[in-house]
Amino acid sequence: MQKSSSSSYLGPGGLDLTQTFFKPILNTAPPSPTKRHTKISVIGVGNVGMAIAQTILTQDLADEIALVDAKADKLRGEMLDLQHAAAFLPRTKIIASVDYSVTVGSDLCIITAGARQLPGESRLNLLQRNVALFTSIVPPLAKYSPDTILMIVSNPVDILTYVAWKLSRFPSNRVIGSGTNLDSSRFRFLIADHLDVNAQDVQAYIVGEHGDSSVALWSSISVGGVPVLSFLEKQQISYEKETLENIHKDVVNGAYEVISLKGYTSWAIGYSVANLARSILRDQRKIHPVSVLAKGFYGIDGGDVFFSLPAQLGRSGILGVTNIHLTDEEAQRLKDSAKTLIEMQSQLGL
Repeated sequence: MQKSSSSSYLGPGGLDLTQTFFKPILNTAPPSPTKRHTKISVIGVGNVGMAIAQTILTQDLADEIALVDAKADKLRGEMLDLQHAAAFLPRTKIIASVDYSVTVGSDLCIITAGARQLPGESRLNLLQRNVALFTSIVPPLAKYSPDTILMIVSNPVDILTYVAWKLSRFPSNRVIGSGTNLDSSRFRFLIADHLDVNAQDVQAYIVGEHGDSSVALWSSISVGGVPVLSFLEKQQISYEKETLENIHKDVVNGAYEVISLKGYTSWAIGYSVANLARSILRDQRKIHPVSVLAKGFYGIDGGDVFFSLPAQLGRSGILGVTNIHLTDEEAQRLKDSAKTLIEMQSQLGL
């Protein structure tokens, strides 16, 4: 499955014409040992996985992309569809297989595979099915790419990032959940829309669980370097807390609205994960709200828990967690979010 029907074997009887087509120059030297070949593996070729793969391709973030899925026909179809766009894209080798050996030597492994919730199924039962699925995904990835960085996109992302960390036995800096990176993008968009500015000029974070108990850090929002709430207070401009809460609700409900309208989310999470991949593989050292091992930060204790905090990303994964000032209310909400996740994890028996 790794190659399409087109290759360099075009001569009679499958003769390799590569050496005939090109004449080598004299006095050549081998490739530089410092030249880096970047490989990304995407596990799961559903709507999310393919949006991520397509965005990574168009942004020229990898020399090689490996796709893995349990459905062989769907997998080959997606591989061929991307390969057929080669004339319009940066040169990237695209391979696919149901066998995890295709992921060998990956710099970054992105897991999007996950079980869908059945009608009437409890959240815990769905989670247990996804944990069982991860036991067949994570160990092979760790085996074939022991130095890779794992990025978890499957939901519930925080708990499954914890599961991946336990199964892989990787150091915590090399296991990252996509977390609230997309939630924060929605947050920035809504604030920018209210203020009629560019979202890139808005600094704002959603932290905690990627879900209903997420926390909006209103106290740290700035636009063009100006802290918004303190500016309003100094100018004696009143604002209603209910308005702020409604913006947060719109962030939380954003994914549900998209799913109700088109059946799934894809493009925004594709851009979000590609954005994280760029920061990691190109050692950008940018700050992203992603799911990390949160124990010991902001007063979080009571057990190992992964959820989103503003973290610096680079070539070794998580480089550090930003020390953002929290109000007492924000700190308490963050602790409550951690407690929610820890209680759910305790039922998994890991």
